[in-house]
Amino acid sequence: MSVSRFSVSLEAELLKALDLYVKENNFPNRSQAIRQLIERNLVEKKWQCNHTVAGAITLLYDHHKRELACKLSDIQHEFLNEILAVQHFHLSHHICLEIIAVKGQAKNLTLLADKLISLKGIRHGKLIMTQSDDLLFSTCQREISP
Repeated sequence: MSVSRFSVSLEAELLKALDLYVKENNFPNRSQAIRQLIERNLVEKKWQCNHTVAGAITLLYDHHKRELACKLSDIQHEFLNEILAVQHFHLSHHICLEIIAVKGQAKNLTLLADKLISLKGIRHGKLIMTQSDDLLFSTCQREISP
């Protein structure tokens, strides 16, 4: 991929904030930080527009919690088209970590994550989404009124 160079003018305070962001996130330079910020913005836009995205749902739970495993499985079966793979790890005798790789419309992935995370017995859960295609510039489709 070719790289284009351009210059940016920023107020002193905004430049200080950018440099702090670079330092806190261990970016090698400002360009990498700006690249990451643009990517994040594009992914969030796709999420809001209900585009197809990919991601992971992480769950931390006590597998001894009554009927939790069955409920997790039942919900996952409702979303067969969105779930790509599931990894299950035993962190201790009681605590399990599950990572669910997903791909689909952002709203469906959010619904799946919300259903799983809200189950009684889930100690922590989080959905992370990213783009699933090479289309950087996509816009929301607006409904046209008659």
